Amino acid sequence: MNTYKAGDSFFARLGKGTIYAVLAICALIALYPLWYEIAASFSSSRAITAGEVALWPVDFNTEAYKRLFLDGQLIVALRNTVLVTLVGTALNMILTVLAAYPLSRRRLMGRKALLMFITFTMLFISGVIPNFILVKSLGLMNSYWALWLPSLISTYNMFVMKTFMEGLPEEVEESAAIDGAGDWRVLAQIMIPLCKPIIAALSLFYAVGWWNSYFNVLLYVTKSTMHTLTLKLYQMILQVDQSLLDSGSGSEGVAQVVLTPEGIKAAAIVIAVTPILIVYPFLQKHFVKGVLIGSVKG
Repeated sequence: MNTYKAGDSFFARLGKGTIYAVLAICALIALYPLWYEIAASFSSSRAITAGEVALWPVDFNTEAYKRLFLDGQLIVALRNTVLVTLVGTALNMILTVLAAYPLSRRRLMGRKALLMFITFTMLFISGVIPNFILVKSLGLMNSYWALWLPSLISTYNMFVMKTFMEGLPEEVEESAAIDGAGDWRVLAQIMIPLCKPIIAALSLFYAVGWWNSYFNVLLYVTKSTMHTLTLKLYQMILQVDQSLLDSGSGSEGVAQVVLTPEGIKAAAIVIAVTPILIVYPFLQKHFVKGVLIGSVKG
């Protein structure tokens, strides 16, 4: 007890201004790597190689972005990624809610057995080769269903949703049942509106996973027109590496001065991260609301 009092008095003496300053410094340290990549993406390869880039672009240019968007393949990959992310996230959330709601109700027959069976899937998973054989035998190669079907639901996220639903007041559901509402109506009109904060949080987790999906696309999708953003960016970086190895002296070598892999990689990171950074602030309020709901429940 004395430890907590000592801690409280220390922070009280420290003052809010100092605490905010420390938090601001920590935030700047966390954000600096991304800021550096942004600055490097707009800098010349000479400045990057010489280590002159720190906070601001040096020899400002947009050649890295021009190279990535030159042939239009990146636009197609971006469109594919948006499709995979939106459909994948929608399927994930539908099945997560449909699984979490009945499992959160104690009246469900065989509830404990089902929970044990689902928990088993978290401890023992199949390897890459069995999954590949299964997807190929189902005829899903070169189809986005090869990405969506094996990842329709995350067991961990389902348990998070289930725990959140268990914390909601049961009286609300009971009063709706007295008024004649069935399970589907209770889920659609009561549970889902109350679960908006956790739905927003899990949707973001699912969306980030789909947006950054790489390995499964590499395994199951061989058509270049169906490649997603991360895979296409990786291929473009490899092309730049190969072009540098193949280029000799003369005008071709001079043309490659502004197109070293470091600049291309920095531009690729900025392109891949920016959409998520744009979406996150719109969902942040739901995280705060979720904390408030959890603090006043019961």
